[in-house]
Amino acid sequence: MEGEDQPMMDAPNGVDDSHVTPSAKQEDGDATVSNGMNVDVDESEASSETDSLIKSLRRRGLLPTGCCYDDRMKLHANADFGPSPHHPEDPRRIEEIMKIFKKAGLVYTGPDSELVEILKDCPTKYMWRIPARPATKQEICTVHTPSHYDWVHDLSEMSTRDLRVLSHRLDQGRASLYVGGMSFEAALLAAGGCVETCKNVAAGRVKNAFAIIRPPGHHAEYDTPMGFCLFNNVPIGAKVCQNEYPDECRKVLILDWDVHHGNGTQNMFYEDPNILYISLHVYDNGTFYPGKPDNPMIPDGDIDKVGEGPGRGKNVNIAWPSQGMGDGEYLAAFQKIVMPIAHEFNPDLVIISAGFDAADGDDLGGCFVTPSCYAHMTHMLMSLAGGKVAVCLEGGYNLKAISHSALAVARTLMGEPPPQMKIPPIDKDAARLLARVQAAQAPYWECMRPGIIDVQELGERTSRLHDVIRGYQRQILSEKYAMIPLFIQREVIYKSFENQVLVTPGLQAKRKIMFIIHDPPELKVMPDLVDNTIDPHNGFILDGVMSYIEWAHKNDFGILDVNIPHYITHTEDIDAYTPRADEKTLQRQIQDLVCYIWDNYLQLYDVEDLFLVGVGNAYLGIKVLLTNRDCKSRIAGVVNFVTGNLRPVKSETDTDLSSWYKQNSLVYVTNDHACWEDANLAKKVLKKRFGGVHRSPETGLNRMMEAHAKEVYQFIAERVDQDRSGNTTEEEK
Repeated sequence: MEGEDQPMMDAPNGVDDSHVTPSAKQEDGDATVSNGMNVDVDESEASSETDSLIKSLRRRGLLPTGCCYDDRMKLHANADFGPSPHHPEDPRRIEEIMKIFKKAGLVYTGPDSELVEILKDCPTKYMWRIPARPATKQEICTVHTPSHYDWVHDLSEMSTRDLRVLSHRLDQGRASLYVGGMSFEAALLAAGGCVETCKNVAAGRVKNAFAIIRPPGHHAEYDTPMGFCLFNNVPIGAKVCQNEYPDECRKVLILDWDVHHGNGTQNMFYEDPNILYISLHVYDNGTFYPGKPDNPMIPDGDIDKVGEGPGRGKNVNIAWPSQGMGDGEYLAAFQKIVMPIAHEFNPDLVIISAGFDAADGDDLGGCFVTPSCYAHMTHMLMSLAGGKVAVCLEGGYNLKAISHSALAVARTLMGEPPPQMKIPPIDKDAARLLARVQAAQAPYWECMRPGIIDVQELGERTSRLHDVIRGYQRQILSEKYAMIPLFIQREVIYKSFENQVLVTPGLQAKRKIMFIIHDPPELKVMPDLVDNTIDPHNGFILDGVMSYIEWAHKNDFGILDVNIPHYITHTEDIDAYTPRADEKTLQRQIQDLVCYIWDNYLQLYDVEDLFLVGVGNAYLGIKVLLTNRDCKSRIAGVVNFVTGNLRPVKSETDTDLSSWYKQNSLVYVTNDHACWEDANLAKKVLKKRFGGVHRSPETGLNRMMEAHAKEVYQFIAERVDQDRSGNTTEEEK
């Protein structure tokens, strides 16, 4: 199967000069052509026969999958030869894909004499070859300026020395580009190959097709090359199809799964209501290539860039917060965002900007998408537009990863079912990102609206639920235990934690104090399964802290209760969904608060038995207090309930702190915590800096607090009036 790269049977859109027999060229310009069966016929006769064949195949559901490839596209090479001549955008990329197609038996490599009978028996056994041709200037200028076309054209007339100098200059910064003496010719073939591939699919001459083309295109702007790209192939193909098939190809979906944002494609169609552009890419707060444009007025790849004017809602950016995304994240994006919006858009043609640099093994992309995942994504897209899907190669720089991923896509296009696969759990940050994408697109798509709230439409008399719950807690604690808000003199902290710090009256006179710092109560809500509405009577609040406060009150403890919201509400907030504060933000807020409470209250009290209780992520407050204040000699014991990150307590200035923490703490860790899944990790968390760690048989904060309440009460009772000098007693040893 590794034979010469022969045309199997030219796709029925016509034939380029490389397929015209020598005897066919006539001086008067007329020509006869080969129809792929070694029979010379008039062009009109060949066209008639081809149309009849296509109609017959379409009627019987036997249209083949097309394949466009031309070796001449490998001629685009870096003129700036250096010690490492192979640039990531290696000419071998397309060759490796074609090789694996042949090896897998997708492309015919045998003698032409046997081809006719094979096609009669099984027209879909092999991919039909679509000849690449140079795109015309008119086609390219449907999306590019004439001056940009001329710039690329002029490369072919430059000296090798000038090309090297230019390549060296363009390889700096955001341009990230190389050029060579044949770059213009290769770029024309890539654009023309994309055009012919899309036209064959749009016209129904093949059921779908794969264009193995380079250089890639999706970074090229309308007026400038960029990011390994000279002409933007897919937009050219989309516009040509819209122009030539206005009735059959009015609405086009461009799905870009290249790991880099297709800035050029986005900007070309940013105001176009008939082109839906959806991109899945790593964004990383605008630091991942192509990053943010130099001109702040030009949109980047963030999720809030949804299009402008009549194109609002027709630009969907699924901008991953970091590298490392894999099958779980990509399939979740397809199920939650891509396919619902695509079905509502109802395109006439689907074009996949198929970069394979998110593939597992591609170091440049740093993600872990498998060939099976690419097959499943392709299969889902084939449910659109009557199956009219054109796959056009973009990036992908690991030769093994790109060839195997492309093979999985091609097999799916040809009708093989996607392989069975186990979907891994989705990254939490990625899940939150998808929720934010849904919220950003909800104003424009009906399918994105369930569960999305427009805060501005609710009116002024609205409150965040966590504020209401804290108000309820304050009322209960006030009625039962006469607890009141603690005055915080610092304005910034006061605004952030108003009503979040409650204390029992006369706290300064108490000899025993329990300082509880905790997450908000857990919410459990059962929505209506039909219309997704939520009734208050179907919602539940789980607040395990209340029983500890009740016990402390009965045992004559002063109580200092600190509630740490997952997010601190601001008056200017208008987003219905706001993610929790990240760890750095949370630590900064908690540190300011607990250190203020220690410096201005607890440190000044003549308290004999001070116990710290940390619940949930808020137990970070215990760590920052112990590591930022010399307070361990004043503390009788520490109790923590942990479901999130386990945080070590250690100090460079107090070498005894970790030992003290180990001997004077109970740290209950949820039974399903990740640390228990690895034996080596489980040993590490038992070290002294993590405290007196115990694996709880329960999962979840409230169930742990309930299960271990008696142990905690006994731990506290035994320590009341013990020696708390900071030194370990003989008994404790």
